[in-house]
Amino acid sequence: MFILALKLIRMDIENSVELRPRFQKDIPKSIAVILENAQKIKDEVKEDYRIKISDHHIFFFITLAKRKYYSPHLHIELSANEDQTTHVKGLFGPDQTVWTFFMFLHFFVGGVFLIFSMMAYSHWSLKQSVVVDFCMMFFMAILWMLLYFQARINRKKCAPQMHKLEDLMNRVLE
Repeated sequence: MFILALKLIRMDIENSVELRPRFQKDIPKSIAVILENAQKIKDEVKEDYRIKISDHHIFFFITLAKRKYYSPHLHIELSANEDQTTHVKGLFGPDQTVWTFFMFLHFFVGGVFLIFSMMAYSHWSLKQSVVVDFCMMFFMAILWMLLYFQARINRKKCAPQMHKLEDLMNRVLE
């Protein structure tokens, strides 16, 4: 069943519409055992990966020497179930700086679109030309789609690294 869940996660990463894929699964181990295992593996893989442990959260990063601008990180949250198993919630995402810049660009494009849509309404109600307003709105819509497709291309580029982080996570959860 654990291997089946692993295959489902891999399929979901590559076919998902989400730019930040998420997953959940239950592990037949306690949180303490998982955190102890993470601490052991942390020293073994420090050349290639950085593992950060904070309370019931484990963060997996690729080291700076091997990181690209599109390199992902993996965040898992551990919560105890009543039957002494652990519920794991995972989230793949880009570097925080890249994600912040990406979101800034989205808000900028959305803001410019809204400003020109209000200007178009004002110009229309005043019976003035709205050609420039609609051209800018169209350009912003195209720019938004280009941002989305660029994010999809970056996620496709980082898929091998995502699988490596997933394999590292599975070593910690074993």
